[in-house]
Order: sequence, then C-alpha cells, then structure tokens
Amino acid sequence: MPMMNPEMSATLLRPVVPSRFRRGPSRPTVESLMEQISVLTSERQRLRDRGVNGSRLERNRVKLARAQWELSHALIERYL
Repeated sequence: MPMMNPEMSATLLRPVVPSRFRRGPSRPTVESLMEQISVLTSERQRLRDRGVNGSRLERNRVKLARAQWELSHALIERYL
C-alpha cells in the first residue's frame, strides 16, 4: 500500500458522491426538511394505495432519500 505524503490534497481523499446527493447552495432547515419528508411519505403511501408503480414511485423514492440525506446533514450541522 502506498504511503501518503503530507502534500497530498485532501480533495483526493473525499469519497465520490452522486450528484443527486451533493448539497446545494441553499440549506433548508431541519423543520422544513421534516415537513418535506412527511409530505413525500404521504404521497408515496397514496401512490402505493392506488397501485402506481414504475417511474412515479421511483421519483418519489429518490426525492424521499435525498430529503432524508439532507436532514441527516442538517442535523449534523445543527448539533456539531
């Protein structure tokens, strides 16, 4: 395993994050993210109750996952 020298850039050590999970310039509040997650969860349940599957359900899943990811980072920032 190669040794790291102190001159190595920290950017080389950062994990690759898919673009849909990169944080944007705006930082929603914990409260607004919790509300967004609630709305998306209700929407997902309605879609499932109606038997909708495929792309609409997948779009909802991705939005929900992103909102949960944002919430975890917002909580970390708040309590760090």
